[in-house]
This record gives sequence, C-alpha cells and structure tokens, in this order.
Amino acid sequence: MTDKIYVVGHKSPDTDSVTSAIAYANLKNAMGMKEAVPAAAGDINAETKFLLDYFKVPYPEKLTDATDKKVILVDHNEMGQAVDNLNMENIVEIVDHHKIGGLATGKPIFFLNEPVGATGGILANLYEQNNIAISKEMAGLMMSAILSDTVLFKSPTCTPRDKAAVEKLAKIAGVDPMAFGMELLKAKSNMSAKSAKEILLGDFKKFDFSGTKSGVGQVEVMDLADLASKRAAILDEMNKMKEAEKMDMIVLMLTDVMKEASDLLFVGNEVAAAGFEKAFGGKLANNSIYKEKCLSRKKQVIPPLEGAFKK
Repeated sequence: MTDKIYVVGHKSPDTDSVTSAIAYANLKNAMGMKEAVPAAAGDINAETKFLLDYFKVPYPEKLTDATDKKVILVDHNEMGQAVDNLNMENIVEIVDHHKIGGLATGKPIFFLNEPVGATGGILANLYEQNNIAISKEMAGLMMSAILSDTVLFKSPTCTPRDKAAVEKLAKIAGVDPMAFGMELLKAKSNMSAKSAKEILLGDFKKFDFSGTKSGVGQVEVMDLADLASKRAAILDEMNKMKEAEKMDMIVLMLTDVMKEASDLLFVGNEVAAAGFEKAFGGKLANNSIYKEKCLSRKKQVIPPLEGAFKK
C-alpha cells in the first residue's frame, strides 16, 4: 500500500467533486497530513478546467483504480459512484452533502455529512473551524463549487449557509461572484464540441432503486435548443449504455438553467417506464417528460424515483 492518501470525488467528476478534492487535500496538508493528495476519478470537465486555469491551480492527478490505496471521499459516499476497486476498509474519511447510501466501514472514521448545496461550503467551514487561512485560489475553488452546484443559488438545494459562504469566499478570491458564476455556466453549457456520449457521461451517477438498476445523468445548458440537434444521438447512447451495462433504465436531465426547467430523457424497460411516469406524474412523450422548476438531481429527481420504485 502506498503512503499517499488520495482525496477523491465521484466518477464523472463535476466542479464540486474536483475542487473539493483539491481544497480538502490542501486543508489536510496544512493540518499536518502531508500524505494527502488531490485526485479526480475521471476526466475533468470544461467548467472545472476553466476554473482551475483562471485561478492557476494545477490539475489533480487522475485516479481510476483504488486497489490498495487509502482514500478520503469527498462529494459522495456511495460505492457505486466511487473510484473502481475501492476497499471500504481503506476509506479514511468522508465529507459529503448527499444522502447516505449503504456504506459500511469496519472501524470508526471521520464522516461529515451536511444538508447544504455543495461540499465546497462544508470545507470552507472546516478551514474556519481549524483556523487555517484560506488562500485566494482555494477561496475561488470553493466559491465556484457552491455557485456551480446550486446553479447560481437557483437550485432548491441552496441554503442560507451557501449564500453566506459565497459572500465571504468571493471577497478573498477577489471576484464578483454572480458575474464569475455566469462565466462558469457558459463554460459548462458549451455543447458544440461534445459528442452525445460525452454529454451523457459528463455528470452521470448510478443508483439502485429497490432493485431497479439505474443511471441518472444531468447536463446543464443556457438554452435547450443547443441540444436539439444531438437529442437522437443522445438517446441512442443511452440505449447502448443500458444494454452494455444491463441496466433497467437510464435518465438524463437536460436542464435549462435560465428557464429553470428540465427535459427528463428516459430509456428503459416497461416496468421502469411505469415507475418513471409515476415518479414525475406524467406520460412519456418522445422518450421524455418535461418538468418546470426542476434543477436538482439530488432533491427533485432521485427522491421521486426512490419513492416510485419502493417495494
């Protein structure tokens, strides 16, 4: 086993996942855990690259195999979303803001889970609690994680704590948070160069809804028209993945952040289709159900699906 302790987020890493790994590894280093290093469990997306380049922060190393590696998990706690070949006994700590999903460890570990909009806000609090100064770079990363995950505070996951954290962090980072947030959104929502497969897998998580093996992805754009020409190809990729991975259904949220609505694309078997329609109170038309005021996978898509498939 290596001496390193990898701080790593979930597969298909988003901005909160990658920046939390960097910011928490930085905090652990400052507190004396010099062996903590940041990692990303997959390729870094365009939004995160824009952010890291802006604040001149080095990209974390890519970690796709956790065999014999000690890890600290950030921004997730479910093994289905974790880096491959991770042994639960090698999990040192967890810091997260999602539901707790069936993870069991053989010994007590530090597990901090809070119902806020982003892991970045939890980490900013930990810096303060431990009297560790927040640099301009780390402030920029944690601020951006909150703005990205809460869709500029529009998501129902956003809390007063998130807004207060952004206000503090933006001052340290030296940027106007809402103007910078729009730049993040532009970087995130540029679909022109992305293939249908890249769009599907950009922010994709696996779930098991009472035995219904599922995948739920999300892509955020400033106008759904930007995805219209790729819709058929996206559905084709969803079907290919469903067959290849023997899943019962795949859902992809096409989220229009300006209209605050999502077109929920669906592929799956008949039982899954019935559960999907029950979850969202509508009938599938052209492989989708359109939902107003739907921005959050965590709060507005996963809970209704869990409820619909509960046995």
